[in-house]
Amino acid sequence: MQSPLPVRDGVNATRLRLPDEGPWDTAMDYMMHRWGHIDPQGIEDRFDAGEIVGEAGIPLDRATPLRNHTFIWYYRTLPPEVRIPVELDILHQDDHLLVVDKPHFLPTTPGGTYIQESALVRLRNQLDLPDLIPMHRLDRMTAGILLLSTNPETRGKYQVLFEKRQVRKEYECVAAAEPAPGNPAVDFPLVVRNRMTKSRSYLLAEVIDGEPNAETRIERLRTFEGPGAAAPAGHVPGSAADGDSRRRALYRLEPHSGKTHQLRVHMASLGLGIVNDAFYPQLLDKAPDDYSKPLQLLARGIRFADPITGKPVEYRSGLELSEAR
Repeated sequence: MQSPLPVRDGVNATRLRLPDEGPWDTAMDYMMHRWGHIDPQGIEDRFDAGEIVGEAGIPLDRATPLRNHTFIWYYRTLPPEVRIPVELDILHQDDHLLVVDKPHFLPTTPGGTYIQESALVRLRNQLDLPDLIPMHRLDRMTAGILLLSTNPETRGKYQVLFEKRQVRKEYECVAAAEPAPGNPAVDFPLVVRNRMTKSRSYLLAEVIDGEPNAETRIERLRTFEGPGAAAPAGHVPGSAADGDSRRRALYRLEPHSGKTHQLRVHMASLGLGIVNDAFYPQLLDKAPDDYSKPLQLLARGIRFADPITGKPVEYRSGLELSEAR
């Protein structure tokens, strides 16, 4: 549903669905029920200023009945954010697409505690492109190639490519050269295929029984010596905190599906947890970001037949994984 309010400071207006019934007479009564414990004066001020609107951009006031609107839109008051000390590199821009190298630690889209400090909002403000929309998503901790649509009129042509899996993606990661003890030996290249699920209420993705819906081809490119540092307390071999002297390797990952955390789960399932992964195979206690230890996962390249020109195109990341240099 199209928002009647424009993007402001790089951020979309928030949409709220009003209930069909309840103990609230007005839309403001309901907003007070939801958010009044946080900023009651701010809610009243927004209604008085006509900054909360319904369908077609009709301003609401304090007395607007709840039943008059199904959806309303408003701008949130955003808390100040500490700038994440990383930068985006623009690799390509034309009338339809923007291609950037997204660094580790920067989320693709706003959410949670990261609003202004997201790739999308930064780029909208930097380039004055309020209609900018990402064509796919990279995890906050994953770096590399990110495609964004700059033109709403041609956006659908690119979205169809992703929906029909006509976009080929290539990733790289660093993990142990051999599986952790207790895991079977692995012959490369290989294909991991299983069924994955992730609920909104659970932090981790899981492998479950059933028809496979996730597939990744994995190839080992080269091996090299690990850091040889002492393992921290509570260390699990093959985990994100793996600091032992086992040899490490650079891997190429080619996903043929796009499940949440798919590459991290598939590597961990082989006893080859990606270096600095705080989720798989072991969920570590939440800690402040350590910018010296990014997740060793990189979206290296993406290729497809451009739906506007019909020509094959490929975009490659200029970033390198710090553990593979």
